[in-house]
Amino acid sequence: MALTVSDVDRFEATRPRLEAIAYRLLGSASEAEDAVQETFLRWQAADADRVVVPEAWLTKVLTNLCLNQLTSARARRETYVGEWLPEPLLAGDAMLGPADTAEQRESVSYAVLTLLERLSPNERAVYVLREAFDYPHREIAEILDLTEAASQQIFHRAKKHVAQGRARTEIDEAAARRIVDEFLAAATSGRTEPLVRLLTQDAVAIGDGGGKVPARAKAFEGALAVATFMRGLFKPSQAKRSIVGGSPDVYASTANGSPALVAVLDGRVIGVMCLEIGPDGIAAFRNQVNPDKLERATRHWAAVDHGEPLLRAF
Repeated sequence: MALTVSDVDRFEATRPRLEAIAYRLLGSASEAEDAVQETFLRWQAADADRVVVPEAWLTKVLTNLCLNQLTSARARRETYVGEWLPEPLLAGDAMLGPADTAEQRESVSYAVLTLLERLSPNERAVYVLREAFDYPHREIAEILDLTEAASQQIFHRAKKHVAQGRARTEIDEAAARRIVDEFLAAATSGRTEPLVRLLTQDAVAIGDGGGKVPARAKAFEGALAVATFMRGLFKPSQAKRSIVGGSPDVYASTANGSPALVAVLDGRVIGVMCLEIGPDGIAAFRNQVNPDKLERATRHWAAVDHGEPLLRAF
C-alpha cells in the first residue's frame, strides 16, 4: 500500500528514536540503520490508517527485528576473529539518542554496551526500553508479548547483571580531558611506571580488529600488563607506520559519552580508543580498529570541527 506524505512524515519523525533504540540493542550503527529501513518497509506494507498509535507499532516491529538479529548475531560472533566490541559513536552523533539523565547516558556508554552482550535478547530489549527510553512496563510487555510482571522481573535481573559488571562513575568534560592528557603524557614517556599509577589494579585493554587489522586475540589484564602494552603502542616505529600506511594524528574526543582518543589518517578514522574511568583510575581501554566499524565515525568526523591533534602517533 502506498504511503501518503503524512504517513512518511510520521515515520521520519520517529526515525531518530528508532535508530537510537536499534543501536543500543545491536551495538552496530550499520545494523541499526538496516533494521530501521526494514521497519520502514513494514510500515509501507501496512495499512497505516488502521494503526492506532504509530510510534508503538513501529517500536514493536523494530524491536522484534532486532531480537531476531541478536539471535543470529550470537552465532556469527562465535566465529568472529578476536574480541568483539561495539561500533563507537563520536560526540554529537544523533544515533546516541537521549542523554538527559544519568541512566540514559549510562545505557549508551561503551562499557555498558559491552556488558549488554552478556544478556539474553529479551533481557537486553527490556533493559534498553526501560532504562534508556523510559517505556512503562505495560508498553514493554505489549512490545515483547510478555506479561507486565515478567517485564519487571526481566528488567531487575538485567539491571543487576549490568550493575555487577561495572561501577558507575560520571566525570565532567574538564576532568575527562585532564585524564586523557595525563594518559598520553605517560604513554609517550617511554616509561611504564607513570602509566601504572593512572590505572586500576585490575585494568584491562581490549582491541577489536575483526581479523582485518592486527589486534591481540585476548585482552591484556592487570595494570602492569596494560601499561606495558600502552607504552609499546605509543612507541614510534617504522613497522607500525607500514601497517597503517603512515603516521596518524591523535585527537581527544568523546565516544559514547566517555573520554576517547581518535586516530585519524588522511581524513579517515582508523581507531577509536574509549577510556573507562573508575573512582581509582582508568579501569579499561576499549580500542576499536576494525575498519568496518569505523565508517560512520569517519563520516561524522568529516562533518564536525575537531580542533588540533594532540600528537602524531608512530
